[in-house]
Amino acid sequence: MMYRYKIMIVDDDKLLQNSLKNVLSDKYDTIVVGRGEDAIELLRRRAVDLVLLDVRLPGQDGIETLKQIKTLESDLLVIMMTAYEDVKTVITSMKMGAYDYLVKPLEIEELEIIVEKALDNLKLKKEVEELRKNYLKEFNVGNIIGESPAIKKAIEFADKVAKSYDTTVLIEGETGVGKEVIARTIQSRSARFNKPFVIINCGAISKDLVESELFGYERGTFTGGLQEGKKGQLEMADGGTLFLDEISELLPASQVKLLRFLEEKEFFPVGGTKKRQVDIRIIAATNKSLQLECQAGRFREDLYYRLNVAKITIPPLRERQVDILPLALFFMNGFNEKFGKNFRAISPAARQMLLAYPWRGNVRELRNAIERVVLMEEDQEILPAHLAFLGLAPPETNLQGQAAPGLKLPPGGVNLDELIKGLIMEALEASRGNRTRAAKLLGLTRPTLIYRLEKYGIEV
Repeated sequence: MMYRYKIMIVDDDKLLQNSLKNVLSDKYDTIVVGRGEDAIELLRRRAVDLVLLDVRLPGQDGIETLKQIKTLESDLLVIMMTAYEDVKTVITSMKMGAYDYLVKPLEIEELEIIVEKALDNLKLKKEVEELRKNYLKEFNVGNIIGESPAIKKAIEFADKVAKSYDTTVLIEGETGVGKEVIARTIQSRSARFNKPFVIINCGAISKDLVESELFGYERGTFTGGLQEGKKGQLEMADGGTLFLDEISELLPASQVKLLRFLEEKEFFPVGGTKKRQVDIRIIAATNKSLQLECQAGRFREDLYYRLNVAKITIPPLRERQVDILPLALFFMNGFNEKFGKNFRAISPAARQMLLAYPWRGNVRELRNAIERVVLMEEDQEILPAHLAFLGLAPPETNLQGQAAPGLKLPPGGVNLDELIKGLIMEALEASRGNRTRAAKLLGLTRPTLIYRLEKYGIEV
């Protein structure tokens, strides 16, 4: 059954209400209200696709109603209706997010054209969002897990960069921190999200083949090459994104040619005499500091400045410990689904082991470790014994199997309430005020933590 769009008409003129309903109800489901307040109340309870909103209404006027509609649902299409061409009001409404406007008395043909155009725009937007969701699901970049300020800053910066169509991006960080995930995030949140995402590992290609991989080659250029020639990765990425991983490994001669491409947006295939043009965004990544590589004379400064338009630095996992447990739980749930297992938690002692481990391989190493545990073990909780392959001794545990805090009773005794209060405040500080995470750090349920916050008069 074909979907019928829902249109709300907000006007106090009964004659116009009936006319609009008669014109639109053949193709659309129509709802009629006479006051702005009633429109807002109805929008809280049911979804509509488009609102025809009169500027002059009894009580709350159309501009105030538009403001509340945009607060309630910022993407909802609103077409304003005004009895005279009040330029000031029209400009105000368009700045507030109105899609278009109509001048009374309404021309039926113009009304139908503007409504159809608005709904076609909505249909296209929904199709784009559906494609984006499928992309995110396919490449597992829908959710970037992280509680640390550093990773949140990286994601926020990636969002801003994604709004630009072709800004070059440089991502620096140790191997395994998630540079490709950030690159794919930029792609997925940009206008290029459904176009090619081509990856070249500059350190894994033979030095003799780097240029032909990047720029392609013409027929007859190489003995043993394809007779018809070959497209390079630049052409393969046309319209989308070229991700140059380990850019610091690019040879000097190839650095010169890449620089020329970035400056001119054109290139010659190897053995070719005719320039080619492509429309791509370049995202480069490296596990070294390109600035230090330039100082050491191993990387061209002019290319570095071309790449360093927007730089994202991802710290190693050992410097953002607060991300370790959320990532471990995320991977555990993912591998549960993949392997048909039923792990539901990580024991306190196992958590301490995960936090104590240096994770030199960063997020990739953590992911591999959790995959191994979920695949090899049959349990409902990840235990210290499951992590023995990491080479860490399990922490000492108390009778309940929880990690012993390492506290000793001083000769003069302690004020237990003050001790508990202090630990709660430390947990809140470590979790940046997040009660759920603080409760996990303390081995409490969230309701129990809230009870103790009230008991000790602790304000978050």
